[in-house]
Amino acid sequence: MLFRPHPVSRIALGAAILVASGAAALAQTITVPHVQGETVLAPNPETVLTFDLAALDTLTAFGIEADGVPVIAMPDYLARYAEADVAKIGTLFEPDYEAVNALQADLVIVAARSGPVYPQLSAIAPTIDLTVDWTNYLATVIANTETLGTIFEKTAEADAMIATLEERVDVLRAGAGSVGEVFIVMTSGGRVTAYGPGSRFGWVHDDLGIAPAIADVEAATHGEAISFEFLLETNPDWLIVIDRDAATGEAGTAAAELLDNELVRQTTAWQEERVIYVDPVSWYIVNGGYTATLNAANQLIEAFGL
Repeated sequence: MLFRPHPVSRIALGAAILVASGAAALAQTITVPHVQGETVLAPNPETVLTFDLAALDTLTAFGIEADGVPVIAMPDYLARYAEADVAKIGTLFEPDYEAVNALQADLVIVAARSGPVYPQLSAIAPTIDLTVDWTNYLATVIANTETLGTIFEKTAEADAMIATLEERVDVLRAGAGSVGEVFIVMTSGGRVTAYGPGSRFGWVHDDLGIAPAIADVEAATHGEAISFEFLLETNPDWLIVIDRDAATGEAGTAAAELLDNELVRQTTAWQEERVIYVDPVSWYIVNGGYTATLNAANQLIEAFGL
């Protein structure tokens, strides 16, 4: 089973009972610990805005609808949020503060990309930061699922979802020793960057126990730049490929076309047809969402034949 989240990421909620002045009725609030502190809010918030697509992914898994989202490419299962009737609240990095203020939110969610504007948003409405810790990825995904499950009084559903994810992860862990060495690369603008343990996609190694083709890779946001010659020299058993241009909707050479060259074709991964083109939006944009993580695990299980 998965290691449970550390206390700073977990929602060990303290329920505070507030008595309205001159009234007998009690109003319950919850205190939500998160990356940037603690936020007090009412359970089951009605108007919810999220700048974090990972949180949107997890909310959708719970059957909870967000009332405002950023303008960004959405995976198929979140496509309805791209429609015009859904309020747009800015971009992943830059909020439209007027739109946020007008919606009078009961909860605003930020994460890594929008985390720097937490102070401004928290001055408008109760705000939490669900940034994923790349070095503790699966534990953070579980913690954030528990957090949202508690906020929206869906703890039983959260437990069931987590159990499903843990079962899939256990399959990957059990088969990790038979997979061989894996190299994770991302293509963007005609260039290739690599990821290893401790990086944005390093959970494949850190949490699943799958051997990296190269252990010492700079854990930069967009990976460490590599050449095709280096890729051939590394000669991994498997390649996991994220096409960033496809994820962001930018024009560029498709990953499959870029990698189809004389050098890459000599690698074991290419010759053995062990190149996995993962869903780029789920891996790059929605990284850390419950459904995105479950889908990633299932894709790897199928690709590795586990």
